[in-house]
Amino acid sequence: MELFTTPVACYLDPAATSILVTSISGIVIAVSATAVILWRKAKKKVANALHIDENANKEVEEELVINEKK
Repeated sequence: MELFTTPVACYLDPAATSILVTSISGIVIAVSATAVILWRKAKKKVANALHIDENANKEVEEELVINEKK
């Protein structure tokens, strides 16, 4: 087995490493943003299909309009 092994030297340039880390983090951010958007759309469709109102138990205050007379 030792006859078929080839010694390999490898050097990773710091600039290449930073580009690799940046691209991987960009991919992770894009995938997670897509997952969040799809989750919200699915949640909204399920809520509409089951007639669930997420604002049913929330209190809504009146609009406050101030008219200043001079």
